[in-house]
Amino acid sequence: MVSQTVESVREGKIRCDACPVMCYIAEGKAGACDRYANEKGNLIRVDPFTVLEQAVESGSKAVRFLDKPEEAGWSGDLLLANKSFVTAVGAGTTYPDYKPAPFIVSQNYAGVDMVTVVTEGIFSYCGVKIKIDTDRHLGLERAIVLADGEIVGHVMTGEYGSQMLSLGGVHRLTGGSKKEGRVTCDTLLKLCNRQPVTLTIEDGANVIVQAGEAPIVNGVTEKLMRVGCGSATIGMFAKQWQPHVDEVVVVDDHITGVLSEHQAGKLLGMPPTGIKIIGRRSTPGRYFQVSQPGTGWGGTEITNPLDILGDFKAKHAWPGLRLLMISTTGEQWAYFELDSELVPRAMELPQRLEESVERIAENCEPSVCSVLFMGGAGGSLRSGVTENPVKLTRSVKDAVTYVSCGGIPAYVWPGGGITVMVDVLDMPSQSFGYVPTPALVAPIEFTMRLADYQNLGGHMDHVQQVQEINSQIERRLQSNADVNWPMDQSNFHWGPS
Repeated sequence: MVSQTVESVREGKIRCDACPVMCYIAEGKAGACDRYANEKGNLIRVDPFTVLEQAVESGSKAVRFLDKPEEAGWSGDLLLANKSFVTAVGAGTTYPDYKPAPFIVSQNYAGVDMVTVVTEGIFSYCGVKIKIDTDRHLGLERAIVLADGEIVGHVMTGEYGSQMLSLGGVHRLTGGSKKEGRVTCDTLLKLCNRQPVTLTIEDGANVIVQAGEAPIVNGVTEKLMRVGCGSATIGMFAKQWQPHVDEVVVVDDHITGVLSEHQAGKLLGMPPTGIKIIGRRSTPGRYFQVSQPGTGWGGTEITNPLDILGDFKAKHAWPGLRLLMISTTGEQWAYFELDSELVPRAMELPQRLEESVERIAENCEPSVCSVLFMGGAGGSLRSGVTENPVKLTRSVKDAVTYVSCGGIPAYVWPGGGITVMVDVLDMPSQSFGYVPTPALVAPIEFTMRLADYQNLGGHMDHVQQVQEINSQIERRLQSNADVNWPMDQSNFHWGPS
């Protein structure tokens, strides 16, 4: 633990200066954020200060952030030369903003003197983007998303095989009621720390979301992400169906596919079947709006696939015509043959079609939830790096400075400011905290050459060698070998200093 500066004392309590709340904390107690505590009159950090260790052997297989890396055969050798990276997890904040970052650490990497500036940013401007792999209809675009009865975000545009949510943001955190801000902050914190949350979508579904886990929609755990839309599924499996069936309909909320009309079927010489689809025809073999969105077949509200069929046209249809109807995940299917009146009659699925049905499911990836933290690194945070904050912004845009969150490469959005986005599943466990303003506390690191840091007007009198902070490191994790190492020189633009 690292003692912090105490600004004032009141009735035996010390005042924490880590955020705008400025809690007075009694002996043996923690502040409102549960991140700082009073230990015998000293303000101490409760969250463990974390360093990442690179895999000992280049190319060795490392699992995602082991809390007990020795279980993967790690030697336990700490702070290996040029193989450690000091993260901002547990480092502390710069509040009241003029202070230098808690740790400005220098080390030599591959013959180059590097520096990493680490701080835990207080992000009032932050949120999460959630990708939920499911065909089920969760809610209309722009529908509000609630947690504990409070608005915490909205439904975004749907993507290929996934539903998207945007939660948080400054208007949710600070623009509504006190309870709305508190619930939004709590929801974001749980999601970023990989905990499950229950969300209710207006006029839509209830869904339990947890990073890296399958979504639970209306109490049902999702299993598969669709292989493609109905049209794409037709194209992928047309040759496998052609010898064994006369017609295939792949039911999909977005684009329902019909084999005989589809270009794939035509090129394979499949004759017209006289089938009629109730929906809006787009191009041959592709239909929109065959049903309202729902939690049934292919993200529609259909439970009986025959509901989307009209009467077969006698000019082309024939008794005994073999019809397979299937969803985009292969989880729902039905097989029919036309009787003498050209009416589909349910039949047992022939063995010759079982393999193709299973093949669709085989080609579907597991359904998971992805949670990406997104935040704006504003002026106050940047002043912890340099006395002239705009220089840091420019150096990031010029690729002179590399930005990471918890040691994980962050995507920096183009345009003004430093707006970052990172997959929380790649970050060390419990990387995020909060302050009751309300805002999230998230780690952010800026890495560059020591000479470039000096040119930025950095706080050079606060630079420490990595060996100097060894006693303050409380958690050491082996990083994921599949993630780009933050100190890799290929990340930087090596222009003139």
